[in-house]
Amino acid sequence: MSQFILNKLPYAEYSSLFNDFVESEFFLIDGDSLLITCICEKLLRHGQNLHFFYLVERYLMDLIDKGGQFTIVFFQDAEYTYFNFPELLPLRTALILHLQKNTHINVCTQFTGCLSKEWKMFLDENYLYFLIVADEGLNHLQTHIFIFLIIRSWSVRVNVVLFSGQASDFLRLYAYFMPSLYVNQIFFEKNEKMIQDAYKTLLRELKEHRVLALAPLFKNLASKHIMEEAYKTVCLLQQVWAKGSDIRRVLCVTSCSLSLKMYHHFLETRKETTSKETTNNTKVKSNCLTLQDVEDLCKLHCLSVVFLLHIPLSQRARSRFITSHWIKDTQMFFKMKKWCEYFILCNTNVLEFWNLNLTHLSDLSDEPLLKNIAFYYENENVEDLHLNLGNAIMKDHEHLWNTVSKLVKKFEVGKPFPLRTTTLHFLKKNSSSIKDSSKEKVPNLGFIPMSCQIVDKFFGDILKDLPFLKSDDPIITSLVKQKEFDELVHWHSHRLLSDDDRTKSNFYGKSKDHWIQRELQKYHSFQCFYGNSLDPVSSKLIVTQDIKQKKNFNKAKSKKAHETKAEIIVRENKKRLCAKEEQKGEQKWNALSFSIEEEMRKNLNSGVKNLEDFLKSRKSNSVKVRVEMIGLTACLKAWKEHCQGEGKTMKDLNIAVQMMKRIHSLMDKYSELLQDADRRLIGRCLKYLGFDELARSLYTDQDVINDIKKKNKYSVGIGPARFQLQHMGHYLIREERKDPDPRVQDFIPDTWQRELLDVVDNYESAVIVAPTSSGKTYASYYCMEKELKESDEGVVVYVAPTKALVNQVAATVQNRYTKNLPDGEVLCGIFTRQYCREAFNCQVLVTVPACFEILLLTPHRQQWVKRIRYVIFDEVHCLGGESGAEFWEHLLVMIRCPFLALSATISNPEHLTEWLQSIKHYWKQEDKIMEKRMASKRSAGCRDSFPKDYLQIKQSYKVRLVLYGERYNDLEKYICFIKHNDICFDHFHPCAALTIDHIERYGFPSNLALSPRESIQLYDTMFQAWKSWPHAQKLCPENFIHFKNKLIIRKMDARKYEESLKAELRSWIKNGNLQQAKMVLKSLRPDSTFSSGNMLKKFPLLVEKLRKMEKLPALFFKFSITDGEECAKNVCTFLEEKQKKRPPKADKEAHDMVSKLRKVKKSIEKQKTLHKSQKKTRILDQSLIHEAEYNCLQKSLKKNLEIPPDCTYADQKVMDAELLKTLFDRVKFERKGAELKYLAERGIGYHHSSMNAKEKQLVEILFRKGFIRVVTATGTLALGINMPCSVVFAQNSVYLDALNYRQMSGRAGRRGQDLLGDVYFFDIPLPKVGKLIKSKVPELRGQFPLKITLILRLMLLASKADDPEDGQAKVLSVLKHSLLSFKQPRAMEMLKLYFLFSLQFLVKEGYLNREGNPTDFAGLVSHLHYHEPSNLVFVSFLVRGLFHNLCQPTEKGSKHFSQDVMEKLVLVLANLFGRRYIPAKIYNNKKFKQSKVFLDDLPEDFSAALDEYNMRITKDFASFLLIVSKLADTKQEYQLPLSEIKFTGKECEDSQLVSHLMSCKEGRIAISPFACPSGNFDSALLQPEISSHTILTFGINHTQAPVLWPKRFDSQRRRMPLNAYALDFYKHGSLVALTQDNGIHKGTAYDLLKDFGLTIKSISVSLGELCENEDDNVVLAFEQLSETYFEKLNNV
Repeated sequence: MSQFILNKLPYAEYSSLFNDFVESEFFLIDGDSLLITCICEKLLRHGQNLHFFYLVERYLMDLIDKGGQFTIVFFQDAEYTYFNFPELLPLRTALILHLQKNTHINVCTQFTGCLSKEWKMFLDENYLYFLIVADEGLNHLQTHIFIFLIIRSWSVRVNVVLFSGQASDFLRLYAYFMPSLYVNQIFFEKNEKMIQDAYKTLLRELKEHRVLALAPLFKNLASKHIMEEAYKTVCLLQQVWAKGSDIRRVLCVTSCSLSLKMYHHFLETRKETTSKETTNNTKVKSNCLTLQDVEDLCKLHCLSVVFLLHIPLSQRARSRFITSHWIKDTQMFFKMKKWCEYFILCNTNVLEFWNLNLTHLSDLSDEPLLKNIAFYYENENVEDLHLNLGNAIMKDHEHLWNTVSKLVKKFEVGKPFPLRTTTLHFLKKNSSSIKDSSKEKVPNLGFIPMSCQIVDKFFGDILKDLPFLKSDDPIITSLVKQKEFDELVHWHSHRLLSDDDRTKSNFYGKSKDHWIQRELQKYHSFQCFYGNSLDPVSSKLIVTQDIKQKKNFNKAKSKKAHETKAEIIVRENKKRLCAKEEQKGEQKWNALSFSIEEEMRKNLNSGVKNLEDFLKSRKSNSVKVRVEMIGLTACLKAWKEHCQGEGKTMKDLNIAVQMMKRIHSLMDKYSELLQDADRRLIGRCLKYLGFDELARSLYTDQDVINDIKKKNKYSVGIGPARFQLQHMGHYLIREERKDPDPRVQDFIPDTWQRELLDVVDNYESAVIVAPTSSGKTYASYYCMEKELKESDEGVVVYVAPTKALVNQVAATVQNRYTKNLPDGEVLCGIFTRQYCREAFNCQVLVTVPACFEILLLTPHRQQWVKRIRYVIFDEVHCLGGESGAEFWEHLLVMIRCPFLALSATISNPEHLTEWLQSIKHYWKQEDKIMEKRMASKRSAGCRDSFPKDYLQIKQSYKVRLVLYGERYNDLEKYICFIKHNDICFDHFHPCAALTIDHIERYGFPSNLALSPRESIQLYDTMFQAWKSWPHAQKLCPENFIHFKNKLIIRKMDARKYEESLKAELRSWIKNGNLQQAKMVLKSLRPDSTFSSGNMLKKFPLLVEKLRKMEKLPALFFKFSITDGEECAKNVCTFLEEKQKKRPPKADKEAHDMVSKLRKVKKSIEKQKTLHKSQKKTRILDQSLIHEAEYNCLQKSLKKNLEIPPDCTYADQKVMDAELLKTLFDRVKFERKGAELKYLAERGIGYHHSSMNAKEKQLVEILFRKGFIRVVTATGTLALGINMPCSVVFAQNSVYLDALNYRQMSGRAGRRGQDLLGDVYFFDIPLPKVGKLIKSKVPELRGQFPLKITLILRLMLLASKADDPEDGQAKVLSVLKHSLLSFKQPRAMEMLKLYFLFSLQFLVKEGYLNREGNPTDFAGLVSHLHYHEPSNLVFVSFLVRGLFHNLCQPTEKGSKHFSQDVMEKLVLVLANLFGRRYIPAKIYNNKKFKQSKVFLDDLPEDFSAALDEYNMRITKDFASFLLIVSKLADTKQEYQLPLSEIKFTGKECEDSQLVSHLMSCKEGRIAISPFACPSGNFDSALLQPEISSHTILTFGINHTQAPVLWPKRFDSQRRRMPLNAYALDFYKHGSLVALTQDNGIHKGTAYDLLKDFGLTIKSISVSLGELCENEDDNVVLAFEQLSETYFEKLNNV
């Protein structure tokens, strides 16, 4: 089992645990794993209980703050593992009691072990997403217990998260995640008996060890006897202290009395044994304490407990720390006492009805304090230092000791004073027994004064309160520019690099090279084709127009008294065009009517589809009415024929639905054009359907009413309202405006969409929150088109979160618009990290946030930045994402122009809008200042630095919030399960996700919408659950106020009905009808059970089932790249196996045809050789016959060999062979090209982030065209692609959260293409489905916005920008407007101080001077900003000359470097960049085949330089923490974070001893007071990777320090090695080896290697610019490394 887990560890995924769930998944924490994780904290001292409890609570509070919902479980069997650590037994018991009694956390202790039936039942009843557990215990036996727990969890589909390697930031917790895979489940199934037997053996061994551990201490007493004695002691105390007491006093007196009795018994037993041994002449060594010694120890313990009762934490935090250890003779008694404490705590349930205060369970004992007291009485008191205890402490100590005396009874224990009656020293003598606090003090260095406008403007008054150094301070005088390195190697380190290499264009628009022009032409033509496949609209030619006055299109136009001649001409022309259109429509209908009517007679559905296609192509309403009436007549005829058919038990209501669709269309759109005959026909149709009341309301002609006999025969059998809701829900008419908007030609926009157009027209900004597929993106294209029309200079920037979406948007823009631009200018450009095309000479730039940030922060790009007129942020919710969130924030605060921020998933848009509005207010003030400056420049005759039309466009500084909550199409959800080896589907009603408790606490989630059919289902279920329901008739569909006698029920009417039903169900709960409400929710839950087994094997059956149901095309979301690819291949294999079952004669026929073809071909060739010897006419006749036969045979063979329709999902009709070949040729030489082509030919594809752009585009185009109809995808297709398809969630994952669910399910039911969306859940547990459906999307919260390199880049911008004032304004905007500090003044103050620390660091390291201007290698550091702090360390190595020492060529004068040098260089770089850690347990426990896997340490000289760098920075950071510690909330710092138990109070002033022992006032400023009793000082902040729980809680911790620790250790102090994937690949060049040994998927490995290669290339290019010597060894070495690395990468 250990080996099985060890083999899985390399593949553990390091990821965020709570991926954006507002209410997180329910998970478990193993209590014993939590205990040993916190007990192993390196700054925690043995016996310091309060510090331990603080660590536990900080951890749990961190989980709760991040949205965690969990239960802690302590297994009874796990208690046996502490036989060797008796000091942890009372701690464990106290922890359980504390969590149960003093917190709201649910703690389970009822389970004996992880293999018990009760535990299995608990797991089955409570769906757990994961269990947090340790992978290693305090000894091998405890490790085995954890292994059993992990194996058992996997067997019941519970994922495992390791405590080892966890890291936390502001919003998330990262950990190693090990999913429960099928192979893990099978392992338990196959070996269950063996596992059960092994567990029983382990338990037996643990019990034996426990007996052996107790025997030397308690001699002949068994644990049950000691437990009985403890019980008696506790009962006796109840009599002595009848009024009750505090747990600290209770445990103190009972444990002391019990341990004294037990020790007395031990001495007595030992005495008897000794006398026997003496008579046998055996020498006996005495190595134990006397009873009097033990009494003294107990008295000291009592005094230490009294100290805990009287001294507040603020005073205890000043306690001196004794470094001496207890003498060996005390160890046995301390063990005995800890066992006694454990037995006492186990009996606290006896005191249940006694007044026992359990508040301070977290502070039962303090061993460092006990040592402190013991040291005083052994060493200082005897040296004439007699200090009084104080009256209160003396009285309390007397009271406790007297109680101990009463409880012991068997013997006299002596008086409370004096405390020491024996001379034995309990502590070992040591030369420095007291930790010297003066040595532990961190120097408060003070800040270096700076003369910089940014500093003055940002800080304001705060500067005067900070400590600054004087100008003659040695630190300042040592800040001289170091030129030695530059002069030595001829470098210009201060030179600003020409540009970020990523901004250099890959394409050259002005180049006259024919090859380049041809490639450009091919690229643009493909982009247009790609764009058309995504958005099939015709291209529009844009012509630049003058800027006109804005119009308000919402106001009605005022009518003029007289029409002008021009207006009359326009009106007449329109009239003539309409008449012509009508005539054309008539002609076309006359031509097509017969075929359509004939088709409707044969196949109604097919005929109606043709009829609707014709209606879409016509504009004339009179033609449409005529066509609709013919359709209605055909439907009526079909209905009558269907109902008259004999033997029909069920009516096909689809015909009735088609009939009602025609009626809806006629009455809604063309009511005023209907004639009496038309209305009469509609009345007849309604009467036939059984809707008499509706027929009467429409037409009252008695002849019509009496015309139909035997109406029951034709009736649908239900009322019109129920019929429309239940069977026509997705056809119900939506609220759409009918008045066109002159700004939009393609469609009639809704009211909220017009508001977006107004926003753009008024140059306003807007936050737009609307569901997926609602049409919000249209405003983006309107914005682009408007800017393209207004000028050739203005730029619109479209910011998309992913490269895939960038490519899609760019292609769509290039397809939508064309424009004749000046030479060298293009319409659309792209900028991503991989490539940059026409970024600076385009009018529409599509980019990702990180690259747009580069442009905004590049000083010499500011003239281009001023051309930006609008910025569109698509999927702006990424502002709260896991990675890259800071880029979005920086962009939003830096842009001066208006913006559109689009998203479907923001739960707090009001807060976001308010924040953005505050930023716009700032820019309004800045623009006023700019206008004044420009005006004064113009008057002075200076040239403006802004574009000529910048001030003509007066942007509004208003930020509108546009909310639209109605999804155009309903989504219906289905659960997939397996029954009789077949895939079945069960409808999942959204209300089935809810519980009574959820509705009571939160109500109905705002985004939990019901389809009309689901509303009817809810009503029926409510009616069944409560037969006497008072409002049943009122809410009956036929009686509902918005439905009654209504011919056309609209979608909004159905929504009102839904809301009424929800309100009614809420009132049931509110009014106490809980049983009925529970019955409703229970009845709505699907009956299907969660299928187990290898669901991956069943995946092809699912796809095949969806094909049979006509639910393809479909997107299948798999969150694992490997599983996504495997599933696609499995489906392909399934189809191939199916094809093998073709008729047996087919293969023989194919073989015969091939033989015939060969013969005919020979005959043709023979005819050619006879050409000269025979007559031409005869030859021609023979040739024609043979060629015809050859062609005929080829066609027959092709037909024989082609894939049968039921063995492929590809739709061959949608694309011609030539176009298909062109697309396949594009990926011919790509890594996945051949595989993708093979799958595509079967109509299958996969899509994930590790594919390159061409590979993704192939799948997207073929899927959008409908050729591929089955695609497995990770989250890469959750955004962008707009195509009607079913959505299947086919894998449970930590990444399947509320946010991703909303985005992914939004791919189903696209507006304008679908009326209903289908969402399927396959292999997803029902509780998870419910969680997804009811969970809200996360609120956007600010993250820590500043990094050292960002601040350097900001300072570069401020000092080097083309327009310094504009650059400074942008810098101040970034600093002043972080989302984290919005309305949070303390957070703003903290950020100001961190900014100041960063400046100090940059000045000391030589990247800035005291005026804030860049110096030395500032450009190189900023170019590598992705990699902080590695970029800073790299430059420090470079400056020290370490790379010059390493990069020595093979021989003098050579430009080539040996393989050894290259490998060492890669080793150094791999230690700095692309760091990827491996779980600690693997280290030294596993062997690998091809790779080394564990990265070696840095070479000695590099390692020494890194250590020196880290120590220097850590000292400065510790000094900074001392300064910012004033921001800490002192009230909060002295209470436990979760239980909120306060350890405050008045300090003890009347005790000289307390003042003496608590005298260390210095060196404890920034460290938490809870950590101080463990002997920690501020100097602890200098240690590598200290826990953030050690520092005061003011928002900054060690993660913000720019240090790079060469070694990382987990919570149990085991080393976590770095993965050597980059170096291993450089050595063997194999991706397969990285997958097998390094535990990285091929695609992920390829991405990691590509990033690593790009970093090398970026360094190489930058160094080449900084060094004027072309033959510099470092430059040449990096050039060689870059070339060889990409060569190896290209080979795979």
